[in-house]
Amino acid sequence: MQDPAVVGTRRSRIAELLRQLDPDVRTALHFDDAAVIGADLLISMCRALMDTGSEQPWQDRVESTFEEFDLSDVETGLDHILEQIQNKDMAISWLNSFKGVNYRAFALRLLGAADFRRLADAVKEDGAIVALAVRRGLRGLMPFAVAWSDAVSNMTENQRKAASKTDIIGLEVVQMVIMADEAFGKKFVSTLPMELTAATADDLVGWRPDDMTEIVSAIRHRVADSSSKRLERENSQLVRKIRGAKDALTHSADGISQAANSLIELIDRIMREAFTKEEVMAWVEANLPDEPGLTFEKDDTVLPNKRAEALCFVYRGGPTAREANDHDNGQGPTLIHDVLARVIVATRTSLQKFKHDDAGTQEERDQLFSLLAGLEGALLLGLSISQIDNKRDQLLDNLEA
Repeated sequence: MQDPAVVGTRRSRIAELLRQLDPDVRTALHFDDAAVIGADLLISMCRALMDTGSEQPWQDRVESTFEEFDLSDVETGLDHILEQIQNKDMAISWLNSFKGVNYRAFALRLLGAADFRRLADAVKEDGAIVALAVRRGLRGLMPFAVAWSDAVSNMTENQRKAASKTDIIGLEVVQMVIMADEAFGKKFVSTLPMELTAATADDLVGWRPDDMTEIVSAIRHRVADSSSKRLERENSQLVRKIRGAKDALTHSADGISQAANSLIELIDRIMREAFTKEEVMAWVEANLPDEPGLTFEKDDTVLPNKRAEALCFVYRGGPTAREANDHDNGQGPTLIHDVLARVIVATRTSLQKFKHDDAGTQEERDQLFSLLAGLEGALLLGLSISQIDNKRDQLLDNLEA
């Protein structure tokens, strides 16, 4: 357990104040015990996640936060937080009521001026902590939004339709994130005491849709770096293939064909070293036996095709089974896994035309750089998904223990 003084700096000011009030007063203010625990747990998690000075991985910081609470409180707090997230209308209604003139006048009469001011200040301070977490969360999505957009750009229209019957793949996710960040900044960040948080100057500078080109360019470098780091953990030789392709495009007169060859070899090697064809075939039979377009027959033998190899790779050989919901019937691969697999295959197909037939034009170089960006985006997303799944399972196992 941490020192109480340290723990206290990481807990909710609202929860701290409400616990000092008479239970009947808390009830009159519409704060039940679950709400108090939920606020305390939420703020503690946000503070832990925003602690950029810590050398601990984020999941270790979250786990340490849970250890500060009784197990029953963790369950109560998480249930309350999830309930608010799932029932947004109720949460928004409560928030609007809390901000309303009538509620504030009632709370002022009930608490008195001094305690009411303390409560209002605590709400603002805790709100600033949550606002910082949300802003960093939104901006943390940007590398994945850019990676998704770059990856999907490698697909033809027909390939997109094959992956999804809706227009979700073609959504301008990068622009959506930037617009959401701008709106959130105006409504919340600019109105809260962010100086009481760990916010940096970059956190406080708003993103604008007009700056999208510059933002995407900067983020794309981060995508390439993140993709290389994750790929290097898999196999450092594969990273050299990407660097070799970039060097060839930049410096070699024959760079287009060289880069195309390097990237095709990179894709093939990733697939080959991840799982053998026999392992892929066994995975398909165990997980996606009814999914069309995953196998072909050669010499009276059924073999997995490139899409099957790519699906097995993005799933890391794990199960595809999941519960059905309003947006997913639970059958076949998930949308994101299917898209990433198709992107890898589509990129390889597109690279083939540059392998032996290139004119060395700037247009071809630009096309190849675009394919490379899409491939890096797909690899980043694919490897990140598997890493998140592994860490989630580890965290759940630790909590159960």
